[in-house]
Amino acid sequence: MKIAFTTTDHVHINAHFGWAREIDVYEIDAEGYQFLETLNFEGDLQQDGNDDKITPKLDALVDCAIVYVTAIGGTAAAKLIKKGVTPVKARSEQEEIKELLTKLVQTLKGNPPPWLRKALQPKTTNFADELEDEATV
Repeated sequence: MKIAFTTTDHVHINAHFGWAREIDVYEIDAEGYQFLETLNFEGDLQQDGNDDKITPKLDALVDCAIVYVTAIGGTAAAKLIKKGVTPVKARSEQEEIKELLTKLVQTLKGNPPPWLRKALQPKTTNFADELEDEATV
């Protein structure tokens, strides 16, 4: 599965979702993890109430199961969840991406908690969701 991290230094989970200029994406399974890519975002990302700034992020993260952030607005969190991506707040801005990935690999080898099992389930879309998505285009 793919997991994303909002970051300013590619070491820590230290960026607010809406303000993040970079999001690192990793592939993870019970065997380990691998860095895939850094997603880059431009524009006035610090403008509050500007939902247009999160649309490119939502589109870029659609194939991720989880995105770790330091903070996220309610609207953005709801939109991520609707797309099947689980937002998770980091414990602090000092939490390291690789440390968390190592813990997740160990968790996947054992008995993942319910929230992680749910995030791991394949995404399904139903007809009503597809209609609503088309109506918002």
